[in-house]
Amino acid sequence: MPSLLALLDSPLHEVVAVLTRPHARAGRGRREVASPVEQLAVKEGLPVLSPARPRDPDFLEQLVDLHPDCCPVVAYGALIPGAALAIPDHGWVNLHFSLLPAWRGAAPVQRAILSGDEITGASTFQIETGLDTGPVYGVVTEPIRPMDTAGGLLDRLARSGADLLVATMDGIADGSLTPRPQPPDGVSVAAKITVDDAHVDWAAPAAHVDRLVRACTPAPGPWTLFRGQRLKLGPVRVVDDTALAPGELRVTKHSVRVGTATAPVELGDVQAPGKRPVPAPDWARGTRPGPGERLG
Repeated sequence: MPSLLALLDSPLHEVVAVLTRPHARAGRGRREVASPVEQLAVKEGLPVLSPARPRDPDFLEQLVDLHPDCCPVVAYGALIPGAALAIPDHGWVNLHFSLLPAWRGAAPVQRAILSGDEITGASTFQIETGLDTGPVYGVVTEPIRPMDTAGGLLDRLARSGADLLVATMDGIADGSLTPRPQPPDGVSVAAKITVDDAHVDWAAPAAHVDRLVRACTPAPGPWTLFRGQRLKLGPVRVVDDTALAPGELRVTKHSVRVGTATAPVELGDVQAPGKRPVPAPDWARGTRPGPGERLG
């Protein structure tokens, strides 16, 4: 969304159409819901293209008719086929939320947090048929703060990345910017994080538990088990306290702590099935964990 707004505000570029994924189903009624990008495009009176697959012949014909100079892409979530890549005069330019060639793939922000990286950023690059392998136009850097969740970090990168994308489009338009090949060293792949990946292993070190919870917030959502039911977790805090066995609970009036392979962590908000998120001490007062009960 920030990138589309920035391009719409740019005096040098005309947005002729918006490409987005087909409607998703959401809510209890599983109704089709337009993406925020589509809603903005409709508000601005722009044509919206939402093919089931970007290789569909009808979509390719529409793209030819539009004759775009360049196609900027942000978090589209589908590979662009060669037939589509060849249509714009200046190709397709992707805004990717990592410092390429690090963290190519679907979950660069989540993987950077999970791996304990201290610095990340955003890159603009020319799309090729390979996965995030194209030459890079420009980068911006962003520190990863100790309490950053994937959602919060992505919000910051989306804002700074929008400025980078407009600057890249400016440089392509006036011919002042040439992309440079990615170096062969430092390549890493950011595979999608699944719901199973978001299951907290309390036998891991506290630092890993902290990073996993932050990397999976808000999606797919970190979780553990309590009394056989899934308990969703908010960000935790590593504490300097007496060691607890992995998953062991220590409940006081003002805190709930859980053991890991190293130091305990203090729970933040938790969400039981069918309930709203509440601070962990409130959850414990209602649940009343017994002696010896554990998470996991």
